[in-house]
Amino acid sequence: MSLLTNVMEHSLDDGYAEAAARRDATGRTGLPRSLRGKLLLALGLVLAASVVTLGAAQARYDAPTAAKEREELIDRVEQGTREADALEARVHELREDVADMQREALRADGTPDDLISLLAGSVPVTGPGVEVVVDDAEDTRAGGDGPRETTGFSDTGRVRDRDLQLVVNGLWASGAEAISINGQRLTSVSAIRAAGEAILVDNRPLVPPYTIRAVGDGPDLRSRFESSVDGQYLRVLEENYDIQARTTVREELELPAAPSLNIETAEPLPNGKGSHS
Repeated sequence: MSLLTNVMEHSLDDGYAEAAARRDATGRTGLPRSLRGKLLLALGLVLAASVVTLGAAQARYDAPTAAKEREELIDRVEQGTREADALEARVHELREDVADMQREALRADGTPDDLISLLAGSVPVTGPGVEVVVDDAEDTRAGGDGPRETTGFSDTGRVRDRDLQLVVNGLWASGAEAISINGQRLTSVSAIRAAGEAILVDNRPLVPPYTIRAVGDGPDLRSRFESSVDGQYLRVLEENYDIQARTTVREELELPAAPSLNIETAEPLPNGKGSHS
């Protein structure tokens, strides 16, 4: 108890108390006593105040300039967006003109252009069919044992280009007459590939969910696809990677025409006039 009482009554060490007493006796303080020291201290305070004042003034002066530059940058972005939209609209008009010229050329040649254009994908299509919606897993880190053999991005719950390729090929094999992905019409020369983690269809990036529309006999097309190897592959992706997929029969689907498509026709040569190897 005596130790605790001593600690409570003498919280300040005796050495510190003696040093404080000597400083008070000599009249020493933390401030400089000489005129030169006081002048240096005053000069330092003036310099510090000047730096703070100049910094505040500079910030206030630069604020309108930064705001003006930001507004100019926004105007440039908006102007560029408008110009890009106008160019895209012009490209669409030119594509329509080229498609009309192709149809006129085929019609003048006596070729059944409606059938050729339909098979080539150069005209819009309307009819019954199925709609397959494929989306990434809610938790894209989901994984499991399944048909994917590689590691990394392919073992996550993200839909990849090969998945869409198999689904599209399965629909073609099941009797689809025309197919589109997110409004992009597929033809015999269409390409589905990946660029990093993005999926491109004919060099145009797509954003999930991926909506695949296939025109054909809806109930029969759905039954054939779900029983096919590619339909089973899609089911395995659902079960093992939590990829979301939904197949629905639609009474009417509208598929756009494929852009920038050139139709070429060929006729057999008369007998005896072909090339010989």
